[in-house]
Amino acid sequence: MVKKVPVVLFVFLLVVIGCLLLVWGRHNFSPSTPAISEKRIKANTPVDHIVVIMMENKAYHDVFGSADAPYINSLIKKYSLADNYSAITHPSLPNYLALIGGSTFGVTTDCTDCFVASPNLIDQLEGAHKTWKAYMESMPSSCFIGNSGLYAQKHNPFIYFDDVRNNPNRCMNIVPYIALSKDLQSESTTPNFIWVSPNLCHDMHNCSVAEGDMWLSQQIPLILTSPAFTNKRSFLVLTWDEGQGAEGNRIMTIFVGPDARQAYVSHTAYSHYSLLHTIELLWDMPAITSDVSRSAVMSDMLQ
Repeated sequence: MVKKVPVVLFVFLLVVIGCLLLVWGRHNFSPSTPAISEKRIKANTPVDHIVVIMMENKAYHDVFGSADAPYINSLIKKYSLADNYSAITHPSLPNYLALIGGSTFGVTTDCTDCFVASPNLIDQLEGAHKTWKAYMESMPSSCFIGNSGLYAQKHNPFIYFDDVRNNPNRCMNIVPYIALSKDLQSESTTPNFIWVSPNLCHDMHNCSVAEGDMWLSQQIPLILTSPAFTNKRSFLVLTWDEGQGAEGNRIMTIFVGPDARQAYVSHTAYSHYSLLHTIELLWDMPAITSDVSRSAVMSDMLQ
């Protein structure tokens, strides 16, 4: 005679099986995987303008919640924060190279003569018919090579790439920061891709968090109120090159502007390669290296 399975035991087995299926599903279909992120970005209308501002040498805990950074923390509350974002390495220069070249190219110092003959973001942007400029605070003249006062070449990754530095038309797009205010006056003169490197004081390298925060509080509003941001789909990325003394090289990265997700915190593991991958996908450009292609896309940070 076959014994009947008690109802309680049957219900228990169903609950166990359901939990196992839920765990398996989360493991195999995580919404943070690059594939799903790519689909989300490609489903959206491409952005018109992206601005990247690179700050220096401050770990996540140096800025988040700091009384010395009231403006930055106001951006965090209003816009989109990546709180699990890491730099690639130390010191500064290889992180800069990684952000526009998808690799550190074996560079391990802040050398000034370690030029690179490799494809880069500029090749991709021009191939996609996107305009670009890099604005360097305290740089004495366009396409300047070397260090000068508060301007440090190591914070200008574009000059390290041979096909940018040795091409006059491209190199003249590396300009002193003072040119930005004029370019922002109309949509037609605002490049699709803008890079900003503050000088050694305003980027927090030589000066305090408070000094950098004050500079950003004066400069970012000028960008956010420009025609390119008020009339077009645009967002600004505020990030740091590396986190000195931070476990895992953890740094802060914030997406700011009308197309950034509002009052949001992302816990997904991101890096400088993720930011590059996101820029590439937004403009339908292929991942420039395998390190970039394997990196999660920051789609949750956008509207």
